[in-house]
Amino acid sequence: MVGVVPNFSEGRRRDVIDEIVSALQVPGVLLVNVQWDTDHNRLDTTLLGTPDAVRASALAGATAAVSLIDMTEHRGSHPRMGAVDVIPFMPVRDVTMEECVELARRAGRELAETLDLPVYLYDRAALVPDRRSLAVVRKGEYEGLRAAVAAGERLPDFGPAEIGRAGAVAVGARKPLVAFNVYLSGRDEAAAKDIARALRESSGGLPAVRAIGFDVPERQCVTVSMNLVDYEVTPPRRAFDALVELAAPKGMDVLSSEIVGLVPAAALGPGDVDHLRLEGFDEEEQILENLVKRYDEVGT
Repeated sequence: MVGVVPNFSEGRRRDVIDEIVSALQVPGVLLVNVQWDTDHNRLDTTLLGTPDAVRASALAGATAAVSLIDMTEHRGSHPRMGAVDVIPFMPVRDVTMEECVELARRAGRELAETLDLPVYLYDRAALVPDRRSLAVVRKGEYEGLRAAVAAGERLPDFGPAEIGRAGAVAVGARKPLVAFNVYLSGRDEAAAKDIARALRESSGGLPAVRAIGFDVPERQCVTVSMNLVDYEVTPPRRAFDALVELAAPKGMDVLSSEIVGLVPAAALGPGDVDHLRLEGFDEEEQILENLVKRYDEVGT
């Protein structure tokens, strides 16, 4: 069993969201999570299935997104570079990481050939070490990447050397991670960026943590958005406690937090839902093992 977690640059137009989600549901996959955010203007989905089925699902969702989303008009608080922004594949059961790497590379070639879409391979599927980091691949977002490619720089691994209205897509293979957002009081975006910088591994912070800070005007607050890429090394509670310690001297309080998508059961300990002030968390719908069990019960 393989999981695929396509993210799309649409979180405001319900008709577009519905069309993309419908397209994803090809034979052989089970859609186990759908979340969208109007502030981020982003749609996150998770599907489980056989390798061939999840690859077909990713292509179908990308096809819908490319036809419906114009990145020249897209605005949102979350970093993005394409209509279908990222497509990570992850091993869930009886599949190796090496098999997911080959799956991601095959899917990347297919996206480039079928949709004429620039494709960047990242994380374990990266062809060059510099592209293992999604943040590096997506640096400058859609506008910055378009300018760089036009200047003959940062060319894609597959597809045309031109960034059009659909942007580009990052396709990768990785372990299950925890996408963890913490909302803080106030509108001091610089302070949120400072906290994110202190937290992330690349700046000398916590291991296996990637973090960015930005303003969320619609909520009248700021957020520190983290990817905990190895929850066994740095679980959500450790990241949260470190964030609280960094925020306190700046006079910033935690308003709430959220986990976007699925989370392995082992990532959350007793009392963590309350401790982390998780908003809208649903164990039945967001604990990975519960969804794997549902897949087995439902079949495809």
